[in-house]
Amino acid sequence: LFFATPARLKFMKGERAESSATSDVVKRIAIAFPAVRFTLAGSDRSTLELPAADDSAEGSLRRVAQVMGADFPDNSIALDAMRDGVHLTGHVSIPSFTRANALQQYAYVNGRPVRDKLIAGAIRGAYADVLPRDRHAVTVLFLTLDPAIVDVNVHPAKADVRFRDPGLVRGLIVGAIRQALADAGVRAATTGAAGMMAAFRPGAASYGHGGPANGHRSYDAAYRASGPSGFDPARSPQRPLDMGFDGAGFEQRGLRESEQAAFDAGPLASADARAGQDEAAETLLGAVLGAARAQVHENYIVAQTRDSLIIVDQHAAHERLVYEALKNALHSRPVPSQMLLLPEIIDLPEEDAERLALHSETLARFGLGIERFGPGAVAVRETPSMLGEANVQQLVRDLADEIADNDTVDTLKERLDKIAATMACHGSVRSGRLLKAEEMNALLRQMEATPGSGTCNHGRPTYIELKLADIERLFGRR
Repeated sequence: LFFATPARLKFMKGERAESSATSDVVKRIAIAFPAVRFTLAGSDRSTLELPAADDSAEGSLRRVAQVMGADFPDNSIALDAMRDGVHLTGHVSIPSFTRANALQQYAYVNGRPVRDKLIAGAIRGAYADVLPRDRHAVTVLFLTLDPAIVDVNVHPAKADVRFRDPGLVRGLIVGAIRQALADAGVRAATTGAAGMMAAFRPGAASYGHGGPANGHRSYDAAYRASGPSGFDPARSPQRPLDMGFDGAGFEQRGLRESEQAAFDAGPLASADARAGQDEAAETLLGAVLGAARAQVHENYIVAQTRDSLIIVDQHAAHERLVYEALKNALHSRPVPSQMLLLPEIIDLPEEDAERLALHSETLARFGLGIERFGPGAVAVRETPSMLGEANVQQLVRDLADEIADNDTVDTLKERLDKIAATMACHGSVRSGRLLKAEEMNALLRQMEATPGSGTCNHGRPTYIELKLADIERLFGRR
């Protein structure tokens, strides 16, 4: 009599919410089987139509584009990595192509769609210093491994899984994504150009306030939330554009407070005056970010390639360069530590204390000196100098929880990276600083050689590229 009645009818949501949940289930299954045609009908009409592709890599990407949007393939990077019998494939978005939530993060274990906290945490960790706090990457990850080393029966709906070696899986995902982002070089999302095009059209709303129609970008609030307090570009001192790095004390050459003569703000060179520079500029036109042509409002560098126009935010770009230099120095040798006058004794469950002791050598490289202090306790004798007067009790407990969950100590590393990001923001070339042509070109070349330079430390784009064909469309030439 009640065969068609849902078991939990009283707990069901509205028709729209239930339809959305049903569509999400079908999409997750469809991505796993690109060679199968899927049709979802509801309310007397078809709500989802996914034509069959094939099982090749190209067919899989076509199915992903059907589900996640036609702009995803152009703004994603392919993954293919293997570690200790675990194979990872899929596609991840570049840092400048994001969503406001994590609903478009799809993960599969041996072909089964899952919503696993460890995988979600690994994705967040991989994008930790390239995305704003309120933005999420778009990903499709396929993990293939021996069924004997993964338990799929820890959740009634089989949505969660448990890996025998969670640290291996997390390390593989984080490492593969970061390596892929580094190998991809400098890339800007195509949605940035689309928003720029919309802003240029007569009667269009300002891109800076309304954002592009598809809602991919929302940087302003995130940047204000994560930027250093008291930062005033108009009052900031002028600094030389020097990326030389002196590792001692993690100090940046050319970033100390000092008086410097302002650049001569002469008029921009005319086309005739620039004729003698054409031969040198012609070579730069073939570079990814091209040749610098002008500086606008003392903050934006206008560059030209053979088929595009590029606008660079000089402060955001140099901030990323300084940050990467600081990180490289920070992690290339043991982090300086400060000895505590009195050891901090922290009571913990015995298993947590034992896990911390097993990772004591790794923690020591990051400046945290920790050792056992009797049953169920540890003694902290040194802390990283960069942390200042940190809450040692909370830090150690957070580390214990992370080791228990993921078998990693990334919490400490991430805190040190955040301090480096703040230092980079204060130490980078400021808005309102006049740059010479050679300085602008030097900045462009450094961006091309630096991983992750497409976004600043707060996740804002460092540059936008507008293709020549798009410019011609604006003027009705196409």
